[in-house]
Amino acid sequence: MADRVTVIGWDGSPLTAAARSALSAATLVAGAAHHLALPEVPPTAERIRLGSLGLAARRIAGHRGTAVVFADGDPGFFGVVRTLRAPEHGLEVEVVPAVSSVAAAFARAGMPWDDAQVVVAHPRTLRRAVNVIRAHGKVAVLTSPGAGPAELALLLEGVHRTFVICEELGTDREQVSVLTSDKAADHTWRDPNVVIVIGGGGTGQALAAEPGWLLGQSPERARTGDRGWARPQPDTGEGESAQLRAAQLARLGPRTGDLVWDIGTGSGGVAVDAAVLGAAVIAVDADPEACARTTAAARQRGVQIQVVAGRAPHVLESLPEPDVVRVGGGGAAVVAAVADRRPERIVSHASTRDEAEAIGRALTEHGYAVECALLQSVGLDTRTWAEQERSVVFLLAAERPRTR
Repeated sequence: MADRVTVIGWDGSPLTAAARSALSAATLVAGAAHHLALPEVPPTAERIRLGSLGLAARRIAGHRGTAVVFADGDPGFFGVVRTLRAPEHGLEVEVVPAVSSVAAAFARAGMPWDDAQVVVAHPRTLRRAVNVIRAHGKVAVLTSPGAGPAELALLLEGVHRTFVICEELGTDREQVSVLTSDKAADHTWRDPNVVIVIGGGGTGQALAAEPGWLLGQSPERARTGDRGWARPQPDTGEGESAQLRAAQLARLGPRTGDLVWDIGTGSGGVAVDAAVLGAAVIAVDADPEACARTTAAARQRGVQIQVVAGRAPHVLESLPEPDVVRVGGGGAAVVAAVADRRPERIVSHASTRDEAEAIGRALTEHGYAVECALLQSVGLDTRTWAEQERSVVFLLAAERPRTR
């Protein structure tokens, strides 16, 4: 096992005294090509080009001597420290941090970032990173080859944002570009780069009068007095009670990184609540008035929602792949079209047993495990405890079996 492992963050600035001291004693140095080319690297030290972090960690663990690992920015911020400290390697590390690439990017843009979401985009997580961009007004994306500005822009089709693209921060080739998301796919971008994504009427467009207090949260949402979800709403003739919407949300389980379809959104109650819980949401309705209500509700709650006017199932063909879906209207035909897209969960409801059986049959035929419950709620006037309204509905929840 290495006698000592020091992780040095590098942001283009001259190395600190602590970093130079650790480097002068190193018998093994690991890093990217531009790190290994630094003049302070001892000529007699073994050099490892960082590719697979796990492989490099095993080699360092087996080294008899003093090791130094270079990383761009702060190595404890989505960096190599987590891998090196994994129990299977048994390494104790000392860290010499530098300015993280996210902090440097926001500094170049002259913007605060305590209200920004920060995500890492790899080819396998690209879609979830895009969903965070859909849901939030200010997002910093640590990109990777195959999951860069162009790929982000292509998956954002139909959603307009501003990209601040910071290429090769801390080097002589550093460049900062500002352009709209629909133009980002027309360029070739140099790695490494960080993308700041702003827009959609969220926190990136205007500074709040008061500072926030929680990293990654907009001051407006943190200060809101609206607690809870599935709150009572004005009657729009949809026949959906607050209790039904609460049960639907509970079965959907929307979370950050998910894309939720809310088909037949009506008043937008479920769509807005899913967005408040951190998910990206596309709300669909054939009624222009329903679309307007949903847009207004999202603006009032300070969340990002893409509202699509159109009739399902045809309008669904051009939408990006969902993670969870609520079908608020359209019956078995729409449910079957949704199931063809293979989301993890589908929630729907029916007013009659025949309709519930038809929906359940469509889901089962598509390989989903289906549950159905008959929900009954009765509203009471608390002044007289007299019954005000009664709702009886079949709730159907389906889950796609997980592949091993």
